[in-house]
Amino acid sequence: MLIGERITVLGAGIGGLSAALALARRGASVQVLEQAEGLREVGAGLQISPNGMAVLAALGVGAAVARGAVSARAVSLCDGRSGGRLLRLDLGRLRSSHPWCLVHRADLVAALGAEAVAAGVSFRFGCRVAGVEAKGGQVALAFDDGRVEAHPLVVAADGVRSVARAALGPAPAPEFTGQVAWRALAPCDLPADPEVRVYLGPGRHLVAYPLRDARVMNLVAVEERQAWVAEGWSHRDDPARMRAAFAGFAAPVKALLDRVEDVHLWGLFRHPVAPHWSAGRLICLGDVVHPTLPFLAQGACMALEDAWTLAAAMAEADTVAEGAARYQALRHARAVRTVAAATRNARAYHLRGPVRPVAHAVLRIGGTLAPDAALGRFAWLYEHDVTR
Repeated sequence: MLIGERITVLGAGIGGLSAALALARRGASVQVLEQAEGLREVGAGLQISPNGMAVLAALGVGAAVARGAVSARAVSLCDGRSGGRLLRLDLGRLRSSHPWCLVHRADLVAALGAEAVAAGVSFRFGCRVAGVEAKGGQVALAFDDGRVEAHPLVVAADGVRSVARAALGPAPAPEFTGQVAWRALAPCDLPADPEVRVYLGPGRHLVAYPLRDARVMNLVAVEERQAWVAEGWSHRDDPARMRAAFAGFAAPVKALLDRVEDVHLWGLFRHPVAPHWSAGRLICLGDVVHPTLPFLAQGACMALEDAWTLAAAMAEADTVAEGAARYQALRHARAVRTVAAATRNARAYHLRGPVRPVAHAVLRIGGTLAPDAALGRFAWLYEHDVTR
């Protein structure tokens, strides 16, 4: 049903751009509304595991993204205090033809944006949508300047603070996890090893991996605390606070933190997966309906999978309602499972007391006796290919 269908996408992030591109490739006439003044360089690093790279390859941007990314060889869990390795997950053992890429968010957005323009997608920047109402055979978009426009079909990809989410029905208030996260970049003198390192400590952990030419490290550091911090990663903080939180970590970690000049802080909130992903001719994807904690590197990948699945379901359907129902049926259970797995990882990373050395010993022994077992537990996630 997509041939000639006029579709408006809210948000020019990864989910919105990939949805716009996937829908346009299947014959829809797509415009994207974005509140920013352009596709600006924002954010920092992303891990795009093979399930996400499968979608990028199918959209025609996989090779371009991979060229500008670092192809990760492993994920290593390390003791934060000593720096010693506890477990190494060899990513080459995954049964996928797609790489695990470490990419700057701006590079991914630029690649998707350029391909979307080439596919005929149009953009309206500086559009601040203040309200969304699905009624009858259209969707009303209210803008912050007072204008109201009627659109025949809207795909909302406007993130965790979505203005469209309310149109799906009441949502329970998000629950503060008692954790905050810093995001920063640190320059390196020499190219870093192409791997993701997760340094584990009591009540905290830090993830480090290289970007672009492997001379800059992306850092995501999480600390448990009771003080509430607002959701969203645009809040600036003093790098000294980040360094103080990880002062007890190994010298390589402290050396990276000493090079940080600019840091953002945000609170981590737990959101239930939305029970309904569409209302009338409004359909939502990504963080609008299933925000996930950043402990499996799946936020962007889940949005990519949503985008591809939505376009495929709509192309095969006779009506919007049929396509929307098919899309949610294909995605809902996987989203629930992914969100739950990320929540479990958060607990495992922050062990305290006597259970901590025992758990670390189990990791070391398990990695020696059954090196593929830990990675195999997530084969359902990383080896999945929604484009097949």
